[in-house]
Amino acid sequence: MPLLPFIRDAFALDYTRAGFVVSAFTLSYGISQLPAGWLADRVGPRLLITVGVCGVALAGLLVGLSQTYIWMVVFLVLMGVMGGGYHPSAPPLISASVEPKKRGRALGIHLVGGSASHFLAPLIGVNVIAAAWGWRSSFIGLAVPTIVLGIVLYLLLGRRADPGLKRAEPGKTESHDETPLTPDRLLRLAVFLTLTTVTSAILFSTVAFIPLFMVDHLGVSEEVAAVFLALIYSAGLWAGPLGGYLSDRLGRVPVILAACFLAGSVIYLLNVVPYGPVIHLLNRGPYGLGLGAVLLILGMLMTMRMPVAEAYIVGQTPEHRRSTVLGIYYFGGMEGGGVLTPVMGFLIDRFGFYPSFTIASAAIVAVTLICSVFLWRSRD
Repeated sequence: MPLLPFIRDAFALDYTRAGFVVSAFTLSYGISQLPAGWLADRVGPRLLITVGVCGVALAGLLVGLSQTYIWMVVFLVLMGVMGGGYHPSAPPLISASVEPKKRGRALGIHLVGGSASHFLAPLIGVNVIAAAWGWRSSFIGLAVPTIVLGIVLYLLLGRRADPGLKRAEPGKTESHDETPLTPDRLLRLAVFLTLTTVTSAILFSTVAFIPLFMVDHLGVSEEVAAVFLALIYSAGLWAGPLGGYLSDRLGRVPVILAACFLAGSVIYLLNVVPYGPVIHLLNRGPYGLGLGAVLLILGMLMTMRMPVAEAYIVGQTPEHRRSTVLGIYYFGGMEGGGVLTPVMGFLIDRFGFYPSFTIASAAIVAVTLICSVFLWRSRD
């Protein structure tokens, strides 16, 4: 969260309680994925996507108006609940619109929009709005256009048939892309979900503390830390389509395993990369080119995983259960991230940043090694 240093200072939080600020949204967001995915398979994605966009904006408005730590956490929980319907709904809708051999690229292009928001939010929310009017104004200022976007999206989706409302007639196959869940396929899917959700949770909990790492350990300003966080998410503008394209050509499993192995290694590089005062950004503080390169690569690997994982799940799951399984996938990643973020904060409070980054790196590599034993023979 790019505004975390501002919120930490406003409420005088330690690292553990700062981690709970992130977890308040993440835990509720993850829990809501399960019922939202189940519901999307029954009522269609249009309504769930609209509630996801507009609901998050309305809750963000309330976060901006909150004056105490407790109420801010309550409204962040509400934001997570309202936003849970988007991710389980969007990939099946996109997948139904393209042929399977182009599914990875389509899902990667879809990811560009979310990555653009992650890239621009730290720059606009911190360096423009928060720097001038405070962190609460960032939530309020970004909520209004998001509500308008949600309404426009609802109207645009209404112009086409909602694929989530289609049902197969008795005795007929539901789709040309129907995939039966055999025991062997179910096992591989379970292992794949374990790999992606665990690595996603560890990456999320690590990246959540990058702004505080830079402000408290490296001594840069909040604005410069926000620029570096934006650098991580800027990779999504191109890495998502790249990951989808590679998975269409090389297979989902090889790409996801390579991305997870490399992500674990890159996190460890945070311990050794040089931070020296190479360049000064707007005379606000020093930063190193090495750190920027590491964060950019980390953002690339995080983003590359996403369309690959969605394409694999869609390809391995019957059409009428895709949103439900995607809900489980996002539930695992979000809940894991919500649980591990305070744990990461506790480790940093106890041991410092470097040992905590080393633990995160080793955990990702170990999980990837174990899961690769079950997945490597599968090139789906």
